[in-house]
Amino acid sequence: MANNLSRVMFKDLLAWAKRDNRKPLILRGARQVGKSTSVKLLAEALNLKLVTLDFERFPALANLFTSNDPYAITQLISLQTNQSIKAGEALLFLDEIQAAPKILATLRYFYEEMPELHIVCAGSLLEFALEEMQFSMPVGRIEYMYLGPMSFEEFLVAINEKRLCDFLNKYSLGDPYPTSIHEKLLQLLKIYMIVGGMPEAVRHYADNRDFMEVERTKNTIISTYKDDFSKYAKDKDELRLREVFEKISLSIACKVQYSKINPNVRSAVIANALHKLSLARVLYLVQHTACNGIPLGAEINEKIFKLTFLDVGLLSTQLQLSFLDLNTIDELNFVNSGVMAEQFVGQHLLYDHLSYETPSLYYWQREKQSSQAEVDYVISERQHIIPIEVKAGKTGRLRSLHLFLQEKQLPLGVRFCSQIAAVTEKTDQQPYKILSLPLYLIGQIRRLASSEQ
Repeated sequence: MANNLSRVMFKDLLAWAKRDNRKPLILRGARQVGKSTSVKLLAEALNLKLVTLDFERFPALANLFTSNDPYAITQLISLQTNQSIKAGEALLFLDEIQAAPKILATLRYFYEEMPELHIVCAGSLLEFALEEMQFSMPVGRIEYMYLGPMSFEEFLVAINEKRLCDFLNKYSLGDPYPTSIHEKLLQLLKIYMIVGGMPEAVRHYADNRDFMEVERTKNTIISTYKDDFSKYAKDKDELRLREVFEKISLSIACKVQYSKINPNVRSAVIANALHKLSLARVLYLVQHTACNGIPLGAEINEKIFKLTFLDVGLLSTQLQLSFLDLNTIDELNFVNSGVMAEQFVGQHLLYDHLSYETPSLYYWQREKQSSQAEVDYVISERQHIIPIEVKAGKTGRLRSLHLFLQEKQLPLGVRFCSQIAAVTEKTDQQPYKILSLPLYLIGQIRRLASSEQ
């Protein structure tokens, strides 16, 4: 189970560690998504001694990096920690580096003069330091990996359902399987929507199957995020951040209107709060794009966006949903008007990239008075634009998806729902296909969609 507590595929970390030309690595992601655990597991897998410096707990450790000489720095660290630091024998972990951001500038010298030493950095609030930095970043001499919550497939492995995970990874369109397997996967999906993908919550569920313990864990994580507000906001701004944080759960999966968050507060103030929460990676902006070509980010409208939360399990806690709430409803589409299903799909698409690519997510909408339309998400795969609708239940109109495919003259659209996979071909005027996938196949969307292109 342990190796599945990191959203970054362990093989990516191992591949980085085994490269001859590796650069110091910076892990980026929200608090408690498993950054420190990933580093610990990496050191164990490589049989390296882990030497950790935590700059948030011990700010004075930054004084070890006053020199630009990596050999002098490692000698000082050895004296401080009473641990030898030799390439091939140790992994140097610089944790909570946002508390000492100027250290990032020294990483260039480690890359240039001591590239054989494994160095990993992490910082839950690193984005704030990077935005406000007043020093030269070692561009081209460091690399990034991004971590998010555990995926549904990683969750399956963690709760000892690896055979189901293997089944999803090998599934091809048209492969028959019993309805009982389908129903089991839908049931586990409901559990995931409550537990979520935060590693500690998953661990408690995997060990005890205790939803009350899971809820305590998630509430603690949310409290930790709120405690962080004081670290990057002034008193008045902190109160506004708390207010916005409490209300954003009601704004997930719909176009953001500042007046609906608080009609008595200036839009600029709400926008600033959302910006800070996105820097903390507690939420993400799903930006509107015109979808006229690749890359999708080239035609975004920064004034039009939706929100997706960090994790569906944390969102269920914010919405005060329990497993009983989901278990007594056959169609997930009826749970908060399908918000949970759209959140589930969104957070998986957000991190369905190469680990070094910045997480990003887009959607499309048209607001003509005579013809309003919206496609929940839009992704690109092999130079193809793929629109995605989330209907969660077994039925649901796809008017916007059909309109989008016709207007953009695209060959394939995807619907996520609760039925077994199927492909529908439309031959009227312009031929295209609608690929209907059960929600639990979200991790396979690119592979399955490519097979139908």
